[in-house]
Amino acid sequence: MDEIHEPHTREDANENEVITESSSFVKGETSLELSNPPKVDSQVEILHDKVTKQIIKEGHGHNKPTKYSTCFFHYRAWSEGTQHKFEDTWQEQRPIEMVLGKEKKEMTGLSIGVASMKAGERALLHVGWELGYGKEGSFSFPNVPPMADLVYEVELIGFDPTKEGKARSDMTVEERIGAADQRKVDGNALFKEEKLEEAMQQYEMVANLCFLYFAIAYMGDDFMFQLFGKYRDMALAVKNPCHLNTAACLIKLDRYEEAIGQCTIVLSEDENNVKALFRRGKSRAALGQTDAAREDFLKARKHAPEDKAIARELRLLAEHDKVIHQKQKELYKGIFGPRPEPKPKPSNWLILIWHSLLSVFYRLIALFKRETHKSD
Repeated sequence: MDEIHEPHTREDANENEVITESSSFVKGETSLELSNPPKVDSQVEILHDKVTKQIIKEGHGHNKPTKYSTCFFHYRAWSEGTQHKFEDTWQEQRPIEMVLGKEKKEMTGLSIGVASMKAGERALLHVGWELGYGKEGSFSFPNVPPMADLVYEVELIGFDPTKEGKARSDMTVEERIGAADQRKVDGNALFKEEKLEEAMQQYEMVANLCFLYFAIAYMGDDFMFQLFGKYRDMALAVKNPCHLNTAACLIKLDRYEEAIGQCTIVLSEDENNVKALFRRGKSRAALGQTDAAREDFLKARKHAPEDKAIARELRLLAEHDKVIHQKQKELYKGIFGPRPEPKPKPSNWLILIWHSLLSVFYRLIALFKRETHKSD
């Protein structure tokens, strides 16, 4: 397996390579923020007398989560009557983890909707107040009025039929990172099959698993803090490659802004990561951010001077700059050259004749005065 910090000499290694290294202990859209619920024209499916669903985007595969499956999903929630949005996990950039059958009471309707979805599916759910926050509502966080019917926009990232409904928060650190590593392997297989959306969903689940671990570590006792460095390295060995592989998927899908975000996450932990610098530079170049792209490529070349893919991208940037310079030269050619000589304006012939007659008249007067003076 390839190591994450080794330089690559293959022509397109940094561009398309999926990172498959294991963690140290293993043997062997974004969706845009919406202020109101989206308008959906698809058929209404009745899941329960208090829950209906409309599909916004079809999922993939045939399986759906069953009881005790651990589901990972993003959602937005509105009070249907007031159109007040009270939760948005996309905005928080953190998916929700929920074990079906063990959800909180106020999420009963939401869990019914999630149980009907395939991985990758996005749907609009309408939930009656009886299966939401009930007669009293919620006056803390989130703020939901009494007897409020709810609207959810939900995207199921994926699900894991864990044994006996064992949630990630109940797993040991090794179990959690092991499950994340398996998700990474699944994502890599999907990437090789060009199933890019499905691959990214697996990688996002890995990032979520690792995030949950970090949250628990920060909340733990002194003993957990003593172990944090070791387990942090183990988790990053799984998590960072998934961000890089997600960036590779996004580049193939021409979603360059999102790819830059994935690479920047890795660079915040490892500022000299060659693959992150290369893929961010490639994304910036595609967006026309040539100076920033060149900076990334030059930094990547410093750590991998023999990498042909990096040299090729720098060469392409130089050629691009040369073409732009030539176009500008042709566009502005002559603007700053010598000023042309002014052409004399043609005079009116009547004015010229008048001036000539006046000149003759004044000369005659002068001659007359001289003759008069002599006779005196």
